[in-house]
Amino acid sequence: MAEPARTPEDGPRAARRETRPMVTASGSNPVDLDRLIHGRVRLGIVSALAVEESLTFNELKERLETSDGNLSVHARRLEEAGYLEVTKSFQGRMPRTDYRLTPEGRAALERYLDHMEALIQRVRD
Repeated sequence: MAEPARTPEDGPRAARRETRPMVTASGSNPVDLDRLIHGRVRLGIVSALAVEESLTFNELKERLETSDGNLSVHARRLEEAGYLEVTKSFQGRMPRTDYRLTPEGRAALERYLDHMEALIQRVRD
């Protein structure tokens, strides 16, 4: 009878994962990362706004090299979570959307960065 196909989960690393889950220095599990800001575009949005007082939709789109629709969806999720403040206005006859990071958004980014630093340190140890 043929031996069942092996998967990456069958190897020696799988046993280590099962017996010793990785925990950061803060005691949290790396899978507990804030999934709301972990993605490339969302992390890019909050990171850009952490160093700028505010940015327009077009400035963010250019910096992140993403599409209108992609930026719009991700920014809306961050706004719904209370991480972004959005101001819509007109500049002449053109609509303008400005984004600012809220105190909650800044705190979430700080927690995320602390978690990543602890994870990096744990891996290096």
